[in-house]
Amino acid sequence: MTEPRTIIRGALLPDGDMADVELLGAEIAAVRRYPARPASQPGRGDGDHTVQGIGEIAAHGLVLLPGLVDLHTHLREPGGEDAETVASGSRAAAAGGFTAVHAMANTFPVQDTAGVVEQVLRLGEAAGLVDVRPVGAVSVGLKGEKLAELAAMARSAAAVRVFSDDGQCVADPVLMRRALEYVKAFDGVIAQHAQEPRLTEGALMHEGVVSAALGLTGWPAVAEESIIARDVLLAGHVRSRLHVCHVSTRGSVEILRWAKDRGIDVTAEVTPHHLLLTDEAVTGYDPRFKVNPPLRSADDVAAVREALADGTIDVVATDHAPHPPEAKDCEWAAAAFGMTGLETALAIVNELMVVTGLMTWADVARAISTRPAAIGRVTGHGRPIAPGEPANLTLFDPAERWTVDPAALLTASPNTPVAGREMTGRVRWTWLRGRPTVADGRVAP
Repeated sequence: MTEPRTIIRGALLPDGDMADVELLGAEIAAVRRYPARPASQPGRGDGDHTVQGIGEIAAHGLVLLPGLVDLHTHLREPGGEDAETVASGSRAAAAGGFTAVHAMANTFPVQDTAGVVEQVLRLGEAAGLVDVRPVGAVSVGLKGEKLAELAAMARSAAAVRVFSDDGQCVADPVLMRRALEYVKAFDGVIAQHAQEPRLTEGALMHEGVVSAALGLTGWPAVAEESIIARDVLLAGHVRSRLHVCHVSTRGSVEILRWAKDRGIDVTAEVTPHHLLLTDEAVTGYDPRFKVNPPLRSADDVAAVREALADGTIDVVATDHAPHPPEAKDCEWAAAAFGMTGLETALAIVNELMVVTGLMTWADVARAISTRPAAIGRVTGHGRPIAPGEPANLTLFDPAERWTVDPAALLTASPNTPVAGREMTGRVRWTWLRGRPTVADGRVAP
């Protein structure tokens, strides 16, 4: 049987060259480079045709990236299927240009045993649209009292390498130290949700001028920063890998910069919504903007953008957190924390970081593909666009303008913070091992 063959004509590569990229079966067969020329009218896939059995995609004006990798996705299944399933989340991920996602452990039952992580792995394989990498819980039941079966999850078919109690902080320093020490044996990483619980009890939004004006209990920046400071010292002491989830404050950035300067093995992520929005969004009491950690001040937003641009923050991770409508369609105090983000992440990064000149496409490929794949130890993803590499790719139109309609998104939950907002940039094609999971803007059935 002849392997499928596709030629992507005239795409812009992350390094700035244009190229014709040939896919054959599951691999990249050839990359024929030539100097980039000014884009005229962006190709939108409407030039796709078949010539002598070869599928051709007219990609002039489009950017070809290694398939995106998300280190922080909540797929909710098992147990939270009223908010999302692995299948629906996989469709949303593919539509957003992702070829691999890390499914967080706060499911029901919790992903704290080999059996549960293998169940999530099988659900991802059955959906077949992205590689779903289960994240194992650090503690049994996310209770922060006793280490979960870390080694068993690492040795399982899911080959877990990222462990996190996300949604809860590993607040006990002794347990955190033990976890950091334990995962060294199999090259794992602890991904910490940095939130000192005693400093955030009853907190509803960022502590500052806006919270005071609205009369809402404030969530101080130091609640995040104090945990990060503790944990980078622990990671340095035991010489283990630490990853900090959803960094949101200037102080956190400064601590991370200090730690990296001293050679501590720490990485960090920022979400699209913390790059985009400030606590001013909360003034209308719209629960769509309730998130953990909370939306911060304009100064904090400027700091995390700068840190992403200079590499102090390593990756963009969506923290895609779907909820059923009733969990958000209520008063602010009762609403759930969280936002969806898989389908809009790359557009937000394009608008805020590329269009503004803060990052190049090579920087974007590093932050949302290469580095997250390396941190999560995901083989076959985040690889260079070169002959012989797996054909896990994303073709993105940086100029297409579209308005976010929650009803048209593929996630099962409508709680996007950018509903009704006009975005610039949209994924046109996604390939998983050479197979189109998104073709000309439509997700494969």
